[in-house]
Amino acid sequence: MNYKVLVADDEQTIASAIAYALKREGYEVELAYDGEEALRKVTSFQPHVLVLDVMMPKMSGLDVCRKLEGRKDLSIMLLTVKNDIVDKIVGLELGADDYMTKPFDVREVVARVKALCRRMEKNESSHASSATLNVDGLLMYVEERHVMLEGQPLSLTPKEFDLLALLLMNLKRVYTREQLLDQVWGMDYAGGTRTVDIHIQRLRAKLGPDYQHILQTVYGIGYRAAGTGERS
Repeated sequence: MNYKVLVADDEQTIASAIAYALKREGYEVELAYDGEEALRKVTSFQPHVLVLDVMMPKMSGLDVCRKLEGRKDLSIMLLTVKNDIVDKIVGLELGADDYMTKPFDVREVVARVKALCRRMEKNESSHASSATLNVDGLLMYVEERHVMLEGQPLSLTPKEFDLLALLLMNLKRVYTREQLLDQVWGMDYAGGTRTVDIHIQRLRAKLGPDYQHILQTVYGIGYRAAGTGERS
């Protein structure tokens, strides 16, 4: 599959360096130099991965994430000069899949883009043969990558969907945070296990009080999914 990557960074030297490295690896790449242009090119270019700088003119990377929240066909990697964990957590809560702090090695950016694309391939392959999942009336159409809750579509980011799908397809199995990072994010993820906690919290909030019991905390270990009558 010919993956497309949109690189959005107002520092043209950095954007061009990333684009050059990605093109050498066979990716189709376009550039954007502000947040508004990034949004327009997501629509016109339809990238699989968006490498997105947080600090940009016209619209910040975090605001771009807010506008794109719920997109199931796009993985987002944030670039930031800040080391404040709060900024990184905000990005993850808005649906970003990965982040890197400047300065960075362009080779690592390429490696992480590759990891995101490999994860997309694995998800497409594993979901293609999976049946519809029904847990207490929560319906997940795995192949089509959408979820229905009480007859209404549930808007999930790509990583939220992948995490929920893994847990629902393996009911009652307990996963450690490290196992979930490995199987859902597919890399030695810089966000650490806090990333898993954030995504579980977001999923519970979207499921609401009547369904959040499906995602259970196994204290001292990690998480599992279970139906009615198996509440922890």
